[in-house]
Amino acid sequence: MIRERANRGEPSNLIPRWLDPFVVAIVAVMALATLWPARGEAAALFEVLAAGGIALLFFLHGARLSRQTIATALAHWRLHLLVVATTFVAFPVLGLAAAGALAGHLPAPLTTGIVFLACAPSTVQSSIAFTAIARGNVAAAVGAAAISNLLGVVLTPALVALLIGSSATADAGAGADGGGGSAVRGVALQLLLPFVAGQLARRWLAGWVSKRRRLLGWVDRASILLVVYSAFSAAVVGGLWQAVSASELLVLLAVSAALLLVVIGLTQLGARALGLARDDRVAVVFCGSKKSLATGVPLAGLLFPEALAGKVLLPLMVFHQLQLVVMAAIAGRWARDTFVEKTDVD
Repeated sequence: MIRERANRGEPSNLIPRWLDPFVVAIVAVMALATLWPARGEAAALFEVLAAGGIALLFFLHGARLSRQTIATALAHWRLHLLVVATTFVAFPVLGLAAAGALAGHLPAPLTTGIVFLACAPSTVQSSIAFTAIARGNVAAAVGAAAISNLLGVVLTPALVALLIGSSATADAGAGADGGGGSAVRGVALQLLLPFVAGQLARRWLAGWVSKRRRLLGWVDRASILLVVYSAFSAAVVGGLWQAVSASELLVLLAVSAALLLVVIGLTQLGARALGLARDDRVAVVFCGSKKSLATGVPLAGLLFPEALAGKVLLPLMVFHQLQLVVMAAIAGRWARDTFVEKTDVD
């Protein structure tokens, strides 16, 4: 049976669950970015490669998903409401509590950054990619990620102004307008345009894509690795390791891990309480428990003075990398569990 699974390209039980190859790849890419971060023209090149990988990812998923599946997913209001409530209600409450508990133990910019992290919208690319890897409802993940980012244009500045209440956010309204157009364009270019193109090409590519699920899996993973290297390189070049002491970094890691684990638990409990199916629960977990660095960086630049924005972003940078490692492990495990269930049924 193990040999048969290997021949079919499926995961084998000989691989320990805690040693997922994809997690190892992400950690290796982070180490590579720490030792040899992309700078200047190389950084621009990797940004283009990451954007291209993401566009290809959404194009292929657009070609694979039927219009009926997408319409059903977008109409799944309970799923989307749960993701929005987790991202913009539960997360900010937890972040505010964590920042209050750490006041006096961390510099003020870092506690402010914890609140900002909690108010940021969900990721787009990795939420959908991890949902696909874990064999969840990809169409629902596309809708939930898009809705979260579009709402974040307005809700993130409003929540930051409400919860932090500092003079740094006095221009949050203007920032929302300026960042809003950029964020909407980003979602349209990264998500909607290639996805719609895939839908238009579906009549020619649907059969080809449906027979090449392993290709989609490789594109999912490659796009995440490119995003990890590009984002972590930018963080390292921006002084991630110089701007925070070892003890402060450990505290941020502990806070990030606690927030992530609590929210993962809340999303699973909420999804089960609403009676969502297994593939819908997967989408809720991956879309509701993650935070976007790509959207957070420009919003922080608009909401905080330049001298403060870098330090405020540190908690989000730490959380972003941690969530990728943890979610990669969860996605790999759920994918293996699903394969075992299907094998037992067969």
